[in-house]
Amino acid sequence: MGQDREIFVIGGGPSGLAAAIAASQRGFKVTVADGNRPPIDKACGEGLMPDAVLALQQLGVHFSSEEGHCFRGISFLNKAETAAAAQSDTAQAEFPIHPAIGIRRTTLHKKMVEAAESCGVQFLWNTPVTGLTQAGVLLGRNLIRARWIIGADGSLSRVRHWCGLKNNGRSCVRFAYRRHYRVRPWTDFVEVHWGPALQAYVTPVAPDEICVAVVSRNPHQRSEEWRVFPELAAHLADAPPVNTERGAITGMRRLSRVYRDNVALIGDASGTVDAITGEGLNLSFRQAFALAEALESGDLAKYQAAHRRISMRPGLMGRLLLMMDDRPLLRQRVVRILAGENDMFSRLLAAHVGESSVFQMMTTGAMFGMRLLVA
Repeated sequence: MGQDREIFVIGGGPSGLAAAIAASQRGFKVTVADGNRPPIDKACGEGLMPDAVLALQQLGVHFSSEEGHCFRGISFLNKAETAAAAQSDTAQAEFPIHPAIGIRRTTLHKKMVEAAESCGVQFLWNTPVTGLTQAGVLLGRNLIRARWIIGADGSLSRVRHWCGLKNNGRSCVRFAYRRHYRVRPWTDFVEVHWGPALQAYVTPVAPDEICVAVVSRNPHQRSEEWRVFPELAAHLADAPPVNTERGAITGMRRLSRVYRDNVALIGDASGTVDAITGEGLNLSFRQAFALAEALESGDLAKYQAAHRRISMRPGLMGRLLLMMDDRPLLRQRVVRILAGENDMFSRLLAAHVGESSVFQMMTTGAMFGMRLLVA
């Protein structure tokens, strides 16, 4: 293990794999190390938005019809919280161009590992990295020299700590719990059920299976809090769970810098957007392309600039959606407007997944803001 590496990636999750593949596509020799073995699971909603599907295709990752379940849009279902608003509101919009897919996280990881192997990426599974030096990375007492090091080791990144790259705080920490149920999907939309300070995200992931993720500010709530939503409870009344629940923390975190010397951060290690956006994975994939380009030029400052630019849209959308989380009256007005103006919801969804121009996004946002003021 004394062989030098051009690029050493610490963390073998989707963000680390995306970085490895993107760099390999530009001719770099890449090694990935992780303390676990594949497939690596994680609590998430398991819905890949259209922009994430397109990014995966660029990385050489493709799915067959048996490996997931396509969905064509998003539904917002707002639970009535007062006697005066006894009727729940439902807003629904389709993606304008490209489809999306719900897929088990373990299946996604397996496909990405296969794509990385086909690019010549070398793997060191069950191999935790124990430190960094100016020359490379430490695997116990072994030093692996590397020209570039990529930290893709998640929101609690040790690489970030080792480099002294501080975050700017994390606002609105929330707790997510995910579980799968054996039931035939009743819709080809991802449903977002909005309730008092929590949401339930329902994603079809197979012809006979759905993923339910419950996200709340309350750490004591668990996956079966979906029972507070009558429509969802009716669908899941007799559905047996496929597995035990998994939990994770989600929130908004921004770093002032995402690189130092020859070390760059990617994915949750470089900052996070709340799960409410559904854009966490796509953000990592886009960062991977930008990082590979910067590595090819030998200038990580280019990655810093691209990272900031890439994070703007999902960061803005995350903050706007979180405003609805703890403001029931605002949420009710928003969903009611979107329910009555389907075309506006479709344009906002197109902006969210990057399928509209900046001008169209600003115009639609201004129109929606006017409707919200007079509603």
